Amino acid sequence: MKRGFILLLCMALGKSVFAQQEAQFSQYMFNGIYINPAYAGYKEELYLHAFYRAQWTGIEGAPRSFSVSADNIANDGNVGWGIQAVADKLGAQTNQSLYASYAYRIRMNEDGTSRLAFGISGGLVNLAVNTSLLTTTDPEDDMPQGTLTTTVPDARAGIFYADDRFYAGVSVDNLVAPHINKSKYVYIPTPRPHYYITAGAMFKLNEQLSLKPSFLLKDDRGGPTSLDVNAFLLISEKLWIGGSYRTSVSLYDKAYLQKTLVTRDAAVAAIEIFPMPTLRIGYAYDFSIGPLQSYSNGSHEISIGFTIPTNRDHVNLRKLGISCPKFF
Repeated sequence: MKRGFILLLCMALGKSVFAQQEAQFSQYMFNGIYINPAYAGYKEELYLHAFYRAQWTGIEGAPRSFSVSADNIANDGNVGWGIQAVADKLGAQTNQSLYASYAYRIRMNEDGTSRLAFGISGGLVNLAVNTSLLTTTDPEDDMPQGTLTTTVPDARAGIFYADDRFYAGVSVDNLVAPHINKSKYVYIPTPRPHYYITAGAMFKLNEQLSLKPSFLLKDDRGGPTSLDVNAFLLISEKLWIGGSYRTSVSLYDKAYLQKTLVTRDAAVAAIEIFPMPTLRIGYAYDFSIGPLQSYSNGSHEISIGFTIPTNRDHVNLRKLGISCPKFF
């Protein structure tokens, strides 16, 4: 067997299906629509964004993920809308999804710089597994050969609050998919609801520097609860530089988990630059610091975002994500 194949097989596939996290991105803090539909319209302009991530390089069959999205506002900023497509491949497993998001954005102050948004997404998810890439240890297993696939509807929901200096959100995905075509999930890993809690703030240190700390808590009620702690510096409103630490935490009893699981996962170094006011380009490198550090050469992630000013009443560089108010 090629290096790492057994490891990936145990993590993602098999006749007894285990819990699985969604496709993971390290620069999610610069485009919240990936984890929360209520984020749609946050920048108050047409915002186009894409991620590409090569995870655990050096391990055969390691995850490869791609996401592209667009979002904007309507109804004088009181409504946000968005679309997002994601493709994720892990070993023999491939997931593809397409979602449309709607957010109702409530003004919390007179000028609308403080908003509480309620969002929902609906879409389709295609789940597939190529069983010809799998090896079973059970000689009696009559696992069918070829690519098994199913397409199911799904929904997401979330709440997102943001003002000039602070944001916070809660969200959940996979609300419908786990309950449709359940007979197909013998060999195709079953989707699970994932719960997200995130918050962050911006502190102006001086005329050239601002500090943005944040965190993201993720849980699927199956595997370990994951915590990302992030800190970024904004320099001259043209450069973000910082990093993250990803680990697991124990919030409630999960007796079914192995007691010997290592909590630490990865450390992340990231940078985002603004070649022009409406364009941002980012790169992140994940250093594996858990059990995979002897096998993986780390993870690489590239992101690009482009803002198209369409709402002339809202045009303001501070709302293009460069300065403090639109810092997420």
